[in-house]
Amino acid sequence: MAKKVVTFGEIMLRLSPPGYQRFVQANSFDVVYGGGEANVAVSLANYGFDSYFVSKVPKHEIGQCAVDHLRRYGVHTDYIVRDGDRLGIYFLEVGASQRPSKVVYDRAGSAISQVKAGDFNWDQIFDGADWFHFTGITPALGDEVAEATLEALKAAKGKGVKVSADLNYRKKLWTPEKANQVMSKLMEYVDVVIANEEDAEKVFGIKAGQTDVTSGQIDQEGYYQVARQLVERFGFEKVAITLRESISASDNNWSALLYDGRDFYRSRTYKVHIVDRVGGGDSFGGGLIYSLLSGKAPQDALEFAVAASALKHSIFGDFNLVSAAEVETLAGGDGSGRVQR
Repeated sequence: MAKKVVTFGEIMLRLSPPGYQRFVQANSFDVVYGGGEANVAVSLANYGFDSYFVSKVPKHEIGQCAVDHLRRYGVHTDYIVRDGDRLGIYFLEVGASQRPSKVVYDRAGSAISQVKAGDFNWDQIFDGADWFHFTGITPALGDEVAEATLEALKAAKGKGVKVSADLNYRKKLWTPEKANQVMSKLMEYVDVVIANEEDAEKVFGIKAGQTDVTSGQIDQEGYYQVARQLVERFGFEKVAITLRESISASDNNWSALLYDGRDFYRSRTYKVHIVDRVGGGDSFGGGLIYSLLSGKAPQDALEFAVAASALKHSIFGDFNLVSAAEVETLAGGDGSGRVQR
C-alpha cells in the first residue's frame, strides 16, 4: 500500500519572462505554478506515494488553474479549501552567469494568508497518514496561519505521524526575531528538519563556522556543529543541510549532509549547470521524505535526495518532474547525460 504524505502551504502563480530576458525586456510571461510544500507534494506523487496538498485557494478560474496543475501530476487536492479573493503571485527573472535571478512577490492578501485555526479538519486529513511536511514560509504568512500550522502539527503528532520541516527563511516575509519566536514553538513537533547555508543562522542564530555563501566557501566542520546544536536544542531525529557552492547564477556545486544524532553522512558533490534552480531545496526534501519512508539507510537516503535535487536544476518550473527510477540511476553513478534510446 502506498504511503500517504500530507503537505500544507501556499501554491502561487509564477510569471517569468521567456528565456533569460529581464523584466524590462518582457512582452509576455511564461506561466507555471508552485510553492514550497506543493513542490514537495508533486515530487512524492511522482515517486508513487499518495500525496495530499492542503491549502486555501480562490474559487475563481485562476485558483482552479493551480488546483488543476497539481492534479495533472497526481497530487490529491481533496483537502484544499476554496475561498478568498486572490492567488499569490511571484515574478521571477532568471539570472545567468554573474547576473543573479530576482524574485518580486505580489502575495499580500492571498487566500492562504486568510487561513485561521479551525479551517481544516486535520483529524480527517491525517487519517492513515505516514508523514506531514511544512516549511517556514507557511507560518511566516501571518500569525493566524502560524496558529493553523501549530494546530496541524498537534493533530499530526496525535495520530503518530512523522513530521518534517524545511526552515526556508524568507526575509521578505518576516524578521529573524519573529522567525525565531514562531519557529521555536513549532520545532517541538518536528522529527526531521531541513536547512540550507543560511537558514539555521537566520532563524535560530546558529552559524556555520567560516562559511561565506556569497563566495561559495563551504566549511564542512562548521555545518557539523550546526547540526549538533540543532539536535541538542530541539531533539530532532535527523538534520539535513543542503550545501550550495555558488560559482555563478549558471553553475553551482551541490551536495548535502545528514546527521542522525550519532553519525554524520556527506553526499557526493554534483556540478550542476542550472536551467531553473527554484524548487531545488524542495526537491531535496521530497527525495529525503521518499527515501526515509521507503526504509533506505541514511547514506542511501541522502544520496537519493541530492541526486533528485541535482536533476531538478535541469527542469524548468518549480516542480521536479522526475521518476524514482531516474533518480536512482543518477544516485547510482550514471550522470553522463547520454541520450537514452
